[in-house]
Amino acid sequence: MREGILAAGNFIVDRVKVIDGYPEQDTLANILSETASNGGGPFNVLMDLARMGVKYPLFAAGLIGDDADGQWILEHCAQYGIDAKGLGRSGGLPTSYTDVMTVEPTGRRTFFHQRGANAGFEGAGVDFRKAKARIFYLGYLMLLDQLDSFGEDGRTTASHLLERAGRAGMVTAVDLVSASHEKFGEIVRSSIPFMDVLFLNEIEAGRILGREIDELEGAAREILNEGVRKMVVVHTENHAVVVTTEGEVFCQDSVKVPNEEIAGANGAGDAFAAGFLHVLHEGGGVAEALENAVRIAAQSLRDATPSGGVREI
Repeated sequence: MREGILAAGNFIVDRVKVIDGYPEQDTLANILSETASNGGGPFNVLMDLARMGVKYPLFAAGLIGDDADGQWILEHCAQYGIDAKGLGRSGGLPTSYTDVMTVEPTGRRTFFHQRGANAGFEGAGVDFRKAKARIFYLGYLMLLDQLDSFGEDGRTTASHLLERAGRAGMVTAVDLVSASHEKFGEIVRSSIPFMDVLFLNEIEAGRILGREIDELEGAAREILNEGVRKMVVVHTENHAVVVTTEGEVFCQDSVKVPNEEIAGANGAGDAFAAGFLHVLHEGGGVAEALENAVRIAAQSLRDATPSGGVREI
């Protein structure tokens, strides 16, 4: 019987810097505090689940550098009980990191990213016969150069990785990043037939469809109809919508967190995904998953790092 969640893709060290305001070019802002933390969808989701105190196993798969940041990731996984045997080491590329600039009065953040070893991860070493997890989470498309690349068959490497996971009997969940990419829609569509669950925000939905989104349900349904196998989950700052292949629609408002309690929004989308996947893993329904997702996302807002605010479930 399969149990647990295997998260693959971006493993990043986030260097979160809280600043007093975002400066104009050639001007100065003050750094009020700085912290090193987990970053990247898979790392954040696993850390959120660990901090939630889930009872099932957590597995990591990706590529890190043979450097101090890479060692920090391994030690962090060990500290929180995350099985990191699936994290390979690259001798030629640094561990991926991101400078996250969080504006103190608003919690809004800007990212400066070093793609590093994540760019070389192509997933060939992930053995789904040995990996007994129930759910395979992959993130982020648009930020994994090898997985986003197209082969001679016209498909991305990510699509083949997801296909292997699905054939092994795992539920596949995919997350995106709001990066500008000339092949954004093509990359996502290559993997759509092998996705059970697709997480995305309104910006990413618009980039898939090639237009601005003003109505979430219609956008989610249009993307679902391109071949997602179970459901499309579109989340925004204020609410979220899920459309399923069974014709169901679920809506959920966000938790109203007072502005003075918001330390930063970095990782809130990943916390949303962690809360949602936890309920799916435990056999709960979509409405319950959505409610848990916004609760965990709200918790994450109370700390400037992605997972520092998350508490036991």
